Amino acid sequence: MKWRSARQSTNVDDRRGAGPARLGGGGARLGLGGTVAVLVIGMLFGINPLEMLGLMQQSGGPAPVEQSGPNTAPTDEQGQFVAAILGETEDVWTQVFRASNLNYPPPTLVLFSGAVQSGCGGATAQVGPFYCPADRKVYIDLSFFQQMRTQLGGGGDFAQAYVIAHEVGHHVQTLIGVSDQVNRSRNSRGGAEGADGPLVRQELQADCFAGLWAHHAQQRHAWLEAGDLEEALNTATAIGDDTLQRQSQGRVVPDSFTHGSSEQRVRWFRIGFETGEFARCDTFAAARL
Repeated sequence: MKWRSARQSTNVDDRRGAGPARLGGGGARLGLGGTVAVLVIGMLFGINPLEMLGLMQQSGGPAPVEQSGPNTAPTDEQGQFVAAILGETEDVWTQVFRASNLNYPPPTLVLFSGAVQSGCGGATAQVGPFYCPADRKVYIDLSFFQQMRTQLGGGGDFAQAYVIAHEVGHHVQTLIGVSDQVNRSRNSRGGAEGADGPLVRQELQADCFAGLWAHHAQQRHAWLEAGDLEEALNTATAIGDDTLQRQSQGRVVPDSFTHGSSEQRVRWFRIGFETGEFARCDTFAAARL
């Protein structure tokens, strides 16, 4: 992947050298079983794994105080890769929003090590990458990319770009009001999910948005190399609900899906990648997921 041709975003907050974050009242201590469960959720690239931990702040409540050093740009190659991918998401989504006469306010991406305090509460690296709508920031501990390679059978630079673009997709959903609609729908359903529930549709739309981003990024730079697309598709397959359930419990329970099956995640990423059309990512109107 020829990512070095992309503009590096200035909206990266590198806190990896700031020392350990103090997890305030929103933090939680997990036993081994809880940590494993949260790690699996994090591997699914969920919109907000903190919700699963009960770390979400009450609506309207004050955000926790950040325990971090100054906002600094990354200087290492891996950090610069993240900045380049984020910069490309900014350029692509600015173009997409402008086509509808809208402005695109980009998110900040926070790089951290070990633990972090976000607007949604405290989190550790075990949570995996997540987007916090309360402060409109994406949070990533880069050790997750190593876990992708060693534990999921995924990995590669374009697979990592897919992870970042998926989380930015949740930011887009917040901007256009989808996230609020999903929260209201879930509340009215009493938290019930299911294989075609609003949470699954939200996650699949973020996959489609990631594909849409990749479509336009490829048109702009022609930076994909042989095997890059397969990296993303292999990762999407590895983190499907059915694949993870089969590996962890030996059976598949569709009613407990939260992110979609492997086939669905691959399909919606492909829809975004092959068409590049925002309207084609309307998973909420789709009769077939």
